[in-house]
Amino acid sequence: MQLGNFSVSLTVKDIAVSRAFYEKLGFKVRGGDQEQNWLVLQNGTTIIGLFQGMFDHNIMTFNPGWDNDANKLAEFTDIRELQRKFKAEGITLITEADEATTGPAHFTLEDPDGNQILIDQHVSASD
Repeated sequence: MQLGNFSVSLTVKDIAVSRAFYEKLGFKVRGGDQEQNWLVLQNGTTIIGLFQGMFDHNIMTFNPGWDNDANKLAEFTDIRELQRKFKAEGITLITEADEATTGPAHFTLEDPDGNQILIDQHVSASD
């Protein structure tokens, strides 16, 4: 089972201040929109997202279908299949992807310590 690309989504108070800080650490913006209060930064294979006013907590994020450079993988486990497997394992989901859809979707869960996990697929298997 492949969960896809991993990143940490950080909730920030001031996206401009946070961007400047992480750029000093060597991160470069590779996506997002600062005007919309979200950015994706990368340093080597390490990816972080900065989100102002969107989340209450930091979130671990997995993107099925993407590699570390946000390129679509030729083969990957669709988010709905992951959701079915997790539920079959007895994992309680906070939000669920619509099983009647295809393509981009997301669901969320928490680990036993309350750490939030977002599984967020941006691509379709048929693209």
